[in-house]
Amino acid sequence: MKLVTAVIKPFKLDDVREALSEIGVQGVTVTEVKGFGRQKGHTELYRGAEYVVDFLPKVKVEVAIGDALLDQVVESIMKAANTGKIGDGKIFVQNLEQVIRIRTGETGEDAI
Repeated sequence: MKLVTAVIKPFKLDDVREALSEIGVQGVTVTEVKGFGRQKGHTELYRGAEYVVDFLPKVKVEVAIGDALLDQVVESIMKAANTGKIGDGKIFVQNLEQVIRIRTGETGEDAI
């Protein structure tokens, strides 16, 4: 089992959600986050004053999946979240040792 975490631009969330639904992913956790990568934020102008935005708004999407779906999930997120511009985000893949569905007590891939 794997935990796939993608940090993407907020306006790409619906595209990513739809792409994951199309390949059969049933559960997704979404969190609004802020951060920066190589771009190190940017400068904006507000009422004539210039100020630096250090942390940019992003969305973190987390999906727990079986090993068989990994390549499809990563490819779907990459295609759906890609704008070709700096700040498109990152995808992280981690091993999941155990998953337990609280309501039924199911474990492993049955709990996903």
